[in-house]
Amino acid sequence: MNLRNVAIWLGVVVVLIMAYSVLQRGGPTGRAGEVSYSQLLKNIDAGQVKSAEINGQQVKIASPDGKTTYTVNAPPNSEDLIKRLEARNAEIKIQDGGRFSLVNLLLNMLPILLLIGVWIFFMRQMQGGTKGAMGFGKSKARLLTENKNRVLFDDVAGVDEAKEELQEVVDFLKDPAKFQRLGGKIPKGALLVGPPGTGKTLIARAVAGEAGVPFFTISGSDFVEMFVGVGASRVRDMFEQAKKNAPCIIFIDEIDAVGRHRGAGLGGGNDEREQTLNQLLVEMDGFEANEGIILIAATNRPDVLDPALLRPGRFDRQVVVPNPDVAGREKILRVHMKNVPLAADVDVKTLARGTPGFSGADLANLVNEAALTAARKNRRMVTMHDFEHAKDKVMMGAERRSMAMSEDEKKLTAYHEGGHALVALNVPVADPVHKATIVPRGRALGMVMQLPEGDRYSMSFDQMTSRLAIMMAGRVAEELIFGKEKITSGASSDISAATNLARNMVTRWGFSDDLGTVAYGDNQEEVFLGHSVARTQNVSPETMIKIDSEIRRLVKGGEDEARRILTEKLEDLHSVAKALLEFETLSGEEIIGVTKGVTPKRDEPEEKKPTGPVASVPVSPTGVTA
Repeated sequence: MNLRNVAIWLGVVVVLIMAYSVLQRGGPTGRAGEVSYSQLLKNIDAGQVKSAEINGQQVKIASPDGKTTYTVNAPPNSEDLIKRLEARNAEIKIQDGGRFSLVNLLLNMLPILLLIGVWIFFMRQMQGGTKGAMGFGKSKARLLTENKNRVLFDDVAGVDEAKEELQEVVDFLKDPAKFQRLGGKIPKGALLVGPPGTGKTLIARAVAGEAGVPFFTISGSDFVEMFVGVGASRVRDMFEQAKKNAPCIIFIDEIDAVGRHRGAGLGGGNDEREQTLNQLLVEMDGFEANEGIILIAATNRPDVLDPALLRPGRFDRQVVVPNPDVAGREKILRVHMKNVPLAADVDVKTLARGTPGFSGADLANLVNEAALTAARKNRRMVTMHDFEHAKDKVMMGAERRSMAMSEDEKKLTAYHEGGHALVALNVPVADPVHKATIVPRGRALGMVMQLPEGDRYSMSFDQMTSRLAIMMAGRVAEELIFGKEKITSGASSDISAATNLARNMVTRWGFSDDLGTVAYGDNQEEVFLGHSVARTQNVSPETMIKIDSEIRRLVKGGEDEARRILTEKLEDLHSVAKALLEFETLSGEEIIGVTKGVTPKRDEPEEKKPTGPVASVPVSPTGVTA
C-alpha cells in the first residue's frame, strides 16, 4: 500500500466527517443559537411568527418580514402550539418525520461505518488483496488457461533431455488410458533442478501448453505468513481449486522457501513453514488421492529440501535443467534472435562457442545488449561487432574509459596482462587466448580472457598445473620488469584463485602423493543447513599442516613455471606490453602476431581513454577470466 492511497483515504474520511458535522447542526440559521420554547410562545402571542414548519419535535419558524428563521425543539405533544399558531393566522406545515428519522439514524451510525470501512481497507492491503477480510487463508495461485500466454516445447531450446523427461507427463494428460491400461501410474510430481536462468519456469509452462490443461502457478513464499496455520490453509485451498479443474498442473516456483529441511538450524524450525510443509506432504500423498493433479516444482537449491518431499510418491522424478551445451546455446540464441534484424556477418555458431557457461537468461541478455548497442549507434541491423561488444560487457563488465590512469599504472597493467597472455600461449595445456585488454572493465584494471574450443566438464592434472602458471604469471611479470619493491596488489584475485585451485587439488581431487586420494573437509559446518550446531573437527592439526604445505608447493610450482617461461620470452613480453599500451585491446591472433613481429592493423582507430591525474581507484583484481 503506497502513501498516495493512504492520503486519498484519509481525505475521504475527513470530508465525510465534516459533512456529518454540518448535517448534525441542521444547516446554517439566520440567528446564532436556538430559541427556547417559552420564547417561541411569546413570539407567537406577539404576532412575530409568519409560518411554522413542524417536523417531528423540530419546528422551523419564519418571521413576518421573511428575513429571520430559527429552529425550536418542541415537546412531543404540540397541540397547544398548533392552537396558538392558528389563533394568530400563521401558516402551518407538517412533514412526515419517518424518512428523516432513518436519515438521522444513518448519520448517527456514520462514524462507526467509517471505522469499519477503514479497517477492512487496511486488512485487504495487508493480505495482498485476497478476497476480502475473510480470504486470509485463500490460495494465491493464479490460473493460466491454454489460451493465455501459451508456451509450447518449440519455444524452449537447449534442454532436450528435460523436455524428453516431461513428455510423458504431457502424454498422460492427453491420453491417460494409454498408461492405465498396463497398470502404469504417472508420476505425481516432478522437481526441476538447475542453476538460475536455465528455463525451469518456462519448461513447466510448456508442459501445460502442450497438454492443453489449466496451469496454476504460485511461488513458495506465497504460502508463508506471519500467522501460524495460514500457509496450511492456503495449501488446502489450492488443491481444492485444482480438483475442480482436474486434470491440471500446479507449478510451485522456488519451493525451497517452504520445503526446507525441518528441524535444522539454531532454535529448531519455523512453526508456520513446517506446518505448511506438512500440509503439502499430506496433499501430495495422503489418504485422499488427488487424481489428475500433477505438481511441478522448481528450485536451484535441492540440498536444503526435506527428504520427505523428495521420496517417490511425491516428487517421483528430479529433472535436471543444466546450463546448455554449445549446441543448446546455438538453439537458444536463434530463438531470441527471431525478432532481431541481423547483419550478414553474424555467426551464431561462433557466438555459441564463445559463451561457455551461459544460461538461457544470460543468452537472452546478450542478444538484448547487442540490440541496444546497435540502436545507440543508429544502425538498422545488429552486426557481429555489436554481439562481440555485448559479450565482453556481459562477461567482463562495461568499459570504464572515463577512469584516468597514470602512465606508470598503464605500463604496469600492460606488463601484468602481457605476462598472463604469454604464459597462456606457452604452457602445455591451455584454452586459446581470446582477448587481452588494459581498458578497465567492472572492478578489474585489465583482463586476459580465454575461451575453450568446446564444452569441458572436467580438468586433467596438466590443465590444472598450467592454470596455476597462468594465474601467477601477472605477478611474476611485474617482478621481472619492475622489481620486487614495485610489486602492486593487482594480483590479489590471481593469488586467491590459484590458492583455491590448489586446495581443491589437494583436499578434493587427490593430487597429492603425501595425502593420497582422500577427501578432506574444512573444520566447520554451515549451522543453518546442517543437523548440528556444534563445530565439527574433520581434519587433525597435523594433517592441516600437510595440506598447507602441499598447497604452497603447487602454487610455488606454478610460479616457477611462469618465471621460466617469461624469462625465456622476455623480448616477447616487451613486445606484447608495448602493443597493449598502443592499442589497449588485442585479440588472440594479434598477440601471436606481435610475438612474430607483426604489427596489428586497425581499420577504425580505437577511442583513446583520457589520461590525467591518477583517480582514486580501489584495489581491484587484474588477471585472467576464463
